[in-house]
Amino acid sequence: MRPEVQTFVDAGPLPDWDGDEAEIDRRFEQLEAIAAPVTPDEAQALAGCFGPDDCYGVAWSLLHLIETSPGAVPRVSRPGPDADVWHEVLWKRWGNRGIVGPIGQVVGPVLGESADSSMAIDATGGVE
Repeated sequence: MRPEVQTFVDAGPLPDWDGDEAEIDRRFEQLEAIAAPVTPDEAQALAGCFGPDDCYGVAWSLLHLIETSPGAVPRVSRPGPDADVWHEVLWKRWGNRGIVGPIGQVVGPVLGESADSSMAIDATGGVE
């Protein structure tokens, strides 16, 4: 993973609308430092950085950066009754499609679920 992507991921989820203006600006600058396209692994890591809302448009920039990956978009779990607005947006945009990797490659956890929900592609192209 490129250092600028790791820096963004290490900073955690985006702040919400009530976040400190300096923090929101810092996260936007971190995001702007990441050149597109991102790798499928970077896309999966970045997908864990969404906060509860659009963070004054920063989340939309993050979404568009993730979608520059040559792989499929990260999987998103179906939102529950207490899901935040952004989880709903990701579900509507990405649904339950997952990253498709080489046979046997673990494709990562579904967003909103534990790491135990990782899946792998079997020899028939199905998920095991």
